[in-house]
Amino acid sequence: MKVKMISRNPDNYVRETKLEHHKMARNYDPALHPLEGPREYVRALNATKLDRVFAKPFVCNLSGHRDGVSCFGKHPKQLSQLATGAYDGEVRIWDLANRTSSRHFVAHDGFVRGVAYAPDGKLIYTVGDDKTIKVWKADAPDVGEEEEPVNTILSRYGLHGISHNRKGNSFATCGEVCAVWDEKHNDPIKTLKWGVDTLHTISYNPVETDILACCASDRSIILYDQREAQPLRKIVLTMKSNKLSWNPMEAFNFTVANEDCNLYTFDTRKLQTPLKVHFDHVSAVTDVDYSPTGKEFVSASYDKTVRIYNAHHSHSRDIYHTKRMQHVVCVAWSLDNRYVFSGSDEMNVRMWKANASEKLGVIRPRERVNFNYQEALKQKYAAHPQIKRIARHRQVPRHVMNAQRKMRLVKDKEQVKEANVRKHSKKGKVPYVSEKKKHVIKEEV
Repeated sequence: MKVKMISRNPDNYVRETKLEHHKMARNYDPALHPLEGPREYVRALNATKLDRVFAKPFVCNLSGHRDGVSCFGKHPKQLSQLATGAYDGEVRIWDLANRTSSRHFVAHDGFVRGVAYAPDGKLIYTVGDDKTIKVWKADAPDVGEEEEPVNTILSRYGLHGISHNRKGNSFATCGEVCAVWDEKHNDPIKTLKWGVDTLHTISYNPVETDILACCASDRSIILYDQREAQPLRKIVLTMKSNKLSWNPMEAFNFTVANEDCNLYTFDTRKLQTPLKVHFDHVSAVTDVDYSPTGKEFVSASYDKTVRIYNAHHSHSRDIYHTKRMQHVVCVAWSLDNRYVFSGSDEMNVRMWKANASEKLGVIRPRERVNFNYQEALKQKYAAHPQIKRIARHRQVPRHVMNAQRKMRLVKDKEQVKEANVRKHSKKGKVPYVSEKKKHVIKEEV
């Protein structure tokens, strides 16, 4: 009797070495895989649950300041260096890789209002309540040498902020006026003013480097061009803006942190209406900073939380908080897009992961492939109710939850009242006003 045997060539499925992947024969005909959809959904559900299980965003706490942290300065060339200023006039330089303070010195009498690095990273500029601009070497002095500024410039006006041009040698300060300075001169090369008492924050555009913007005490946001003799445009909001940050990838967009618990993203070409209103904070928003990709930004608030937003979404994708963290005054996003820094009233600088569930350390190639696959599954099934619910769920502090509930009640009652007035008024007398247009009062040119 003749017996027929199934035979396979080992070269088609056996690995030559352990480093190679298994060769697998696969027929992609959907008729042969009827359960592929349900199987993928379960994998996406499990990936979303694991994402929340491993969400541990807090990395470390940098302690050393003896008063509240007031401002940050990011080194343009080194990821491991961060400068912070405090309410007692002290400036500290942190070595983030070793999580230690590598250098500290008293820079000003009173608050340090701003810290900025020169584009080459060799100089640090600080401004304070003592009306001085001080220039320091970024490198620590030699052993036995005292910490002395390279240059001290005395300003005629009070100083509230500083920003350095990303490409040139100029830097700008704000206070009673907006002053543009040159590194080689001790007098401002240009002074710009638009009838405002105080400008309390200033920021150069990182792409169009001649454009800068200020937030003023009269609830306005003012745009300047350092090539012009007069300010360009001005918009007035219903409440004061505390900080401003430009989008590093879209030169015409910027986001402001406002006292009314919201953030507003504007397009400089159409300032009458914000592109997006970002909600969720329950107290005044104190600071905002964009990620280097321009897709997200981080905000700090007096409600003792740090929130991360997608630039095109109204609600935050994540919220960071600890029991000990008090009012958060300043935030910064690292230039490698992996970490977020926050400085608060209780003298601590905290370091967080930008992606809460990201694995730190070395990731092997097979792990990387698996993470990418899970991420693709989560995006594919993001709209499914169960996955959406798990991905959005966050534990928030009780005082934040109660404040959110209260704000929601107030908003609902205002909408009911407006609807009742409209119902009992002449048709067209009470117009519908969109949420975006409610917060901008006027634009001046």
